[in-house]
Amino acid sequence: MINIAQPIIDKEEILHVQEVMKSGIIASGKKVLEFEINFAKYSNTRYGVATSSGTTALHAAVIASGIKEGDKVITTPFTFAATANSVLFEKATPIFADINPNTFNIDPDHIENILKNTPDVKALLIVHLYGLPCDMTKIMALVNKYNLILIEDCCQAHGSKYYGENVGNFGITSTYSFYPTKNMTTGEGGMVLTNDHIVYENIKKLINHGQQERYVHSQLGYNFRMTDISAAIGIEQLKKLDHFNNKRIDNASFYNKNIKNDLVTLPLIPKDHHHVYHQYTIKVKDRKRFIDHLQKHEIGFGIYYPVPLNAQPYYKQLGYDPTQSPVAMKLCKEVVSIPVHPGLSKDQVRKIVEVINHYA
Repeated sequence: MINIAQPIIDKEEILHVQEVMKSGIIASGKKVLEFEINFAKYSNTRYGVATSSGTTALHAAVIASGIKEGDKVITTPFTFAATANSVLFEKATPIFADINPNTFNIDPDHIENILKNTPDVKALLIVHLYGLPCDMTKIMALVNKYNLILIEDCCQAHGSKYYGENVGNFGITSTYSFYPTKNMTTGEGGMVLTNDHIVYENIKKLINHGQQERYVHSQLGYNFRMTDISAAIGIEQLKKLDHFNNKRIDNASFYNKNIKNDLVTLPLIPKDHHHVYHQYTIKVKDRKRFIDHLQKHEIGFGIYYPVPLNAQPYYKQLGYDPTQSPVAMKLCKEVVSIPVHPGLSKDQVRKIVEVINHYA
């Protein structure tokens, strides 16, 4: 079976974890600080704060960015639930903009339509989905025109760039996930990045019970801390991230050149968008039949995402109407992700191409 995802943990990660465990300091400590500094430097950002998951990173970023109860935040319905849930955690209101049918990312034109009709929107929470940057030229024009707070969900976009600029540097905060299926992993874990020192200090307190110093709690906070064990894995994984990404890009390039099937639509990569292929996602009309074809040949797949957020049962209970994002509704029935991870052999990549090309 060719798996849809395959985290690569080598001796370097194992030895570093052993070093931490032997040290006796296994909670949040010097290794976490080292990982924060290294990841922020890699991303060309001033400050990083490591967290226990991508979800806690999103929650902390929403709070630190100034989102409060009753605020309206535009986001995408075509992503994992944690994105919009982080807005609901603070009793703010997600407003769902539709997506671009070719890139799967949030559609700036639909964002502006909402802004024209909803003048009190406070923030924009975008997702660089599948590893592809959003259209940041149009989005930043809207951010400046409407004076919006911008938060970037980069949980699938480690190392992605827009016209040479690292994603995660456009908003006041950005977030990353290090779940095992991501481009790099810490097991579970996340990171919030910012170039704002005040925001940075706020996030550091937020994720550590609101402590300004030990046992002095200056604000409401949470236990969102990363452990040194996770950070040790992250330190070693970060050294390999470019290699992992390049392997993903090589595999995707092979697909782009060699998949020739009129029943399959390959992903579109706009000019100067550096895609790191967290997923290689195609569109097919008869998805069930296509999936049966993959399974017959023992090829793994993923459907990210089968139900838009505004069609999820909980969100429908809150009054959301999925028909307001028809593109997302349509694409959720067509998308299929095929293996693109760096653990694939050349023979496996060739087999995937051959199987897809023989789908009829």
